[in-house]
Parts: sequence; C-alpha cells; structure tokens
Amino acid sequence: MGDVVFAMSGALTAARHKMDIIGLLMIGVITGIGGGTLRDLLLGRKVWWTSNPDELILCLVASLVAYFFIRNFTEPHKGIVWLDAIGLGSFAVVGCHIALVSGAPFVVAVFMGMLTATGGGVIRDVLTGTRPMILSPGELYATAALGGAFVYALAVYLQVSALTAQLLGFLTVLLLRGASIVFGVRTAAPGQFPR
Repeated sequence: MGDVVFAMSGALTAARHKMDIIGLLMIGVITGIGGGTLRDLLLGRKVWWTSNPDELILCLVASLVAYFFIRNFTEPHKGIVWLDAIGLGSFAVVGCHIALVSGAPFVVAVFMGMLTATGGGVIRDVLTGTRPMILSPGELYATAALGGAFVYALAVYLQVSALTAQLLGFLTVLLLRGASIVFGVRTAAPGQFPR
C-alpha cells in the first residue's frame, strides 16, 4: 500500500511540474522506494529491491496508472497531500518493523520508521524543486511519522498482537497528519507556543 500511494504521489507531483513520462516514472519510483532504500543502507542491510524487484515494478505500474488518469485530478495538490499521508503511515510502521526485526534498539527503530516514511518524499521534493513537507513551518509531517513509529514500537514492546500494533501505528500517523491538513494543527517555532 505504501509503495502504491507514495509512487502515485510522486507521479502527481511530477505531473504538476509538467514532466514527461520518463520524469514522471522516475519521480514516482524514487518516491516509492527512496525511504526504504535509505533505511536499508543505514542498517547495513541489502537493499531489498535489488534482489526482488517486485516493489520496483509495483511503483512503475502505480506511476503509469497516475500518468494515464492524471486528467481526472482537478486539484492535484490535495490528492498528493492525502496520498502522501496514507503512505507516511504505512511506511512509518513498515520501517520501524524492519528495524526492530533487524535487531535495532527501540530508539533507532523509531527513527528508522520516520526515515522510511519521509525519505522518499524528501527526495521527490528536492528533485522537483519543491520545498520538502518535512521542512515546512510547523507541519505535522515528520512528527506524525515519528509518533506512529513510536506507538508501533511501544505496542510491539508491550506484546500487543501484530495487526493491532500495525493499526495503532498507522492510525496515529493518519490522525496527526490529518489534524494538520484539515484543522491546520501546527507545531511552533522556537520560543512560541504551538497552535
């Protein structure tokens, strides 16, 4: 799910910047697999898609779907933001899970969940010349991913069932990110109270 929505959000961003199909496919794929690639490199793991390209192909297909149906999105920015929120939640949980399974300490696993969730989007934004959402003033973006990864890792530590832990982590991200998108909830700059 994370691969599909992140690849589509990357493709939508590329379309908004009037890229051709090659640019759109490249941005879609990088958005889909970028965060996980960074995570694996930092954990000293073999980057998963180099031996099993299924997710690489899935990202290509999702990007192609976005390419052919892009005209149906009258407000691409809103589509990107919500697709990104779903991908953020999925990847925060998956990244944290893989780090825990790899033997990473609790704190490192939570950080890897955030990195997996935000890495592809940051690379997408840098390549398209867009200010990364992670650097936007007060946006609950990396904070949401960090919160979801923390909730997931804590649930695993407390030996909650796998499905429940995954849902709790995913919903934490979606609720925090959704609060920022819908209600404008923000964190504050240094020395200011949050709104």
